[in-house]
Amino acid sequence: MTARLASRWLPLTAMAGLIVVGIVTSTWGVAVFGRADWALPDDLWRTLIAAQRLLHGDLSGLYTPPTDLVSFPGAAVILVPAVAVIDAAGLSLQLPGPQNPDPSAWLLAGPYEIAVASLALFAADAIAAQLGAAWPKRAVLAVAGAVALWGVTLRFGHPEDAVAVGLFLYGVLALAQQRASRSGWLTGAAVAVQPLVLLALPVLLAVIEPRRRPGFLARAAAPAVVLLGIATAANWRATVTAVTSQPNSPAINHPTPWTSLASQLGGHLGGGMVAAGPARALAILAACGCAVAAGRRGRAAVRTAGWSPEALAGLLWWIAVALALRSVFEPVMVAYYLWPVFAVALIPAARSWPRLAATSAAVIGLTIAAQAPWRDPWSWWVPMITGLALVLWLARVPRAPVADQQPRAAQAAARP
Repeated sequence: MTARLASRWLPLTAMAGLIVVGIVTSTWGVAVFGRADWALPDDLWRTLIAAQRLLHGDLSGLYTPPTDLVSFPGAAVILVPAVAVIDAAGLSLQLPGPQNPDPSAWLLAGPYEIAVASLALFAADAIAAQLGAAWPKRAVLAVAGAVALWGVTLRFGHPEDAVAVGLFLYGVLALAQQRASRSGWLTGAAVAVQPLVLLALPVLLAVIEPRRRPGFLARAAAPAVVLLGIATAANWRATVTAVTSQPNSPAINHPTPWTSLASQLGGHLGGGMVAAGPARALAILAACGCAVAAGRRGRAAVRTAGWSPEALAGLLWWIAVALALRSVFEPVMVAYYLWPVFAVALIPAARSWPRLAATSAAVIGLTIAAQAPWRDPWSWWVPMITGLALVLWLARVPRAPVADQQPRAAQAAARP
């Protein structure tokens, strides 16, 4: 274990830096801006309450106020260790606000949140090493990844997104290492934490041998089915409503041109909320189109040259494209929805200095620009989608003719 951590010193350092910067700026640093209270991610607190209910066996309260949980139960499961320590320390999980401006629980929950979310940084570094990127490129990858991760963790408090993407990336790496069973379980764990990775699942299935797909799908579905089954049995109405409707507020977050369509498809949820779930079917259909486009080329490349760096990088790029479809069709956007594309697109870009530098600059710039408070359906959404397209274009993998790639066995035989 020590040797593995030592080999991942770059993401470990990035994680430590993000923890220090995050805790300092969210607590003592807020005085610079004249704030009397700490700058904390409210959404994290609500998921912590859901995790506390799990810890205490209150399964029926997982999807009831004030948790506002709309993800799969794994989002709360990953925070149970932090809640156990907070409870043992006798600290409260009262929501931050005027009556609780500087909750001490943040000093435990904040570092833990960043640590678990940094799984995505470790996965990116592991794949970049597999692609042959030297440590200076991986250092830039770690820094750019940590800056982008700020929005997911310290700004909005959704470590489940990062954990899910990290697990999914490790599943991709396992598949490239000819460990299909392990890949299936890792993918299943990712889905159980945050189902956003389902958009990338068709792309992954497209490059898997047809005979292996049933077993892979069974493993990928099992964790989520078990967790959802338990939650549904405990409180059927609350679980089904939260998971299927995926309510979001266009008054608080960013409405998009799809907001009115979502209102028609999802009905009236009350409180000005929009059902995001039904409209996401468009993104899933488009993701299947990505799988068709990526599958033929990917399978041909793997058959010809095995899991070469080119084949793996190409798969990652298509996964980033599939994840971007969420933002394209989302009825209500939040800035951290852009992050999964950043996390994945940076990895294939790390093979080339010019692409890595340009993609990193675009990712950091878009992470900052996404914090703009504009609420017009076009003034915020269009620049963000344009920025995502730019990131994908900068990170693109040049297409090498498959016919020019020798099988690995032939390459080995040709060596003196």
